[in-house]
Amino acid sequence: MVTIVMGSKNDYEAMIEAKRILDEFGIANEVLVVSAHRTPEKCRDFARNALKRGIKVIIAGAGKAAHLAGVIASYTTLPVIGVPLDASLGGLDALLSTVQMPVGVPVATMAIGRSGAVNAGLMAVEILALENPELMRKLNIYRKKQQREVKLPPH
Repeated sequence: MVTIVMGSKNDYEAMIEAKRILDEFGIANEVLVVSAHRTPEKCRDFARNALKRGIKVIIAGAGKAAHLAGVIASYTTLPVIGVPLDASLGGLDALLSTVQMPVGVPVATMAIGRSGAVNAGLMAVEILALENPELMRKLNIYRKKQQREVKLPPH
């Protein structure tokens, strides 16, 4: 239902956080390494065939100015969530290449690194929950649990 793609196996450590969230909510997912630049045909074929394969959301993480999310978004109308990764320049190059999409080809851009991967997983859950009442119920429970875990420091 959700595919997590990354530009390199080196991105796995951060992107596994998106998978962890999806697994926690019981959402079927797969993890692939697809480079927009080193394996462009594989990238194109993946994006063009994702809808036919039953994929509903794509989470794409890449570092440097690789722009994996944008390339994938150019080949599909599925929601693409971009996660910029810190492979150089503190991740700023990846952030800018992901967030600065031209008009008509949107990519939902998350924060750099692990936090972005976690939020990408949660954004995918929110998208899928729109048509799945049980998933929406689980999401509300997750949020309430988060609220309970916030603790004020002692005075």
